[in-house]
This record gives sequence, structure tokens and C-alpha cells, in this order.
Amino acid sequence: MAEIDNIDRNILRQLQQDSRLTNVQLAEVVGLSPPACLKRVKRLTEQGYIARQVTLLDPSKLGPMLHMVVEVFMERDHKHLFQAFVQRVQDTPEVKQCYQVTGEVDFVLVVMTTDMVAYEALCDRLLYSDPNVRKFRTLISMKRDKFETAIDLP
Repeated sequence: MAEIDNIDRNILRQLQQDSRLTNVQLAEVVGLSPPACLKRVKRLTEQGYIARQVTLLDPSKLGPMLHMVVEVFMERDHKHLFQAFVQRVQDTPEVKQCYQVTGEVDFVLVVMTTDMVAYEALCDRLLYSDPNVRKFRTLISMKRDKFETAIDLP
């Protein structure tokens, strides 16, 4: 993968803050002509630096929602069992993030559901039904003090 320079980093910083910027606006902010800026954005996308562009919604505007962090402890440490669990997580829309971690816990999930009934149904489908899940611990978020998606660029 090609190295990126300071202009590329600046483009990435700006797009992380507001991907709705037009190419003309972005070019002006980073000090390039619009064609040169567009060429760089295309290259950054083709090289995989820009994985996708999304719209972040404000969950508080969408009605009641529970945010939970779930620690999952597996019974056996076998790659194929972990892969099967990850595939089931991939197919579960309520799981917004999944991290395989080191230490006492095997996976950390970030989950969003409308209520406890929906969370219990998720547990039945994903956790209780998997014989390799030894136990899990649920932490319910009382409020979100920080949520950031931007990656710091040197």
C-alpha cells in the first residue's frame, strides 16, 4: 500500500468530520484544485483508506434504546468455534460491534436493542443457544459520555 502524505491525511481528517463536504469545499479546505482533490479521494478509496461513507444517526432522536456492552466467555479456545460464533454475530443486526480480545474475556460486543424483551430474545438466539458460550456479562449503558468515530492521524 502506498504511503500517504500530509495532504492525504488532511483530506482524511476533513472527511472523517464531515463526509458531506463537496469536492469543491474539500479542495478549498485542503488547498488543492478540485480535480487534484478528487483524484486523491479516488486513490484513497481505491487503496482502502476510505472504507465507506456513512451517516451517523442520533439514537436519542429515534426513541427508547438500550446500549449494552456484553462480555462473552467461551468454553473452549478453538479457532473454528470462534469463527462460527463470529459468523453468528455478523448475522445479528443488534450487535453493532464485536471485538475478539485477550485476557479473561474472549469477545466484547456492543449491542443496541429497543428494550429488555428484545435483548432477552437476542440472548436466546446468540448466547444461550451456543454450547461454546460458557457465560456472558452484560453492562447496560446509563448514558453515553463520548462517542467518536474519527481515527487520529499523525
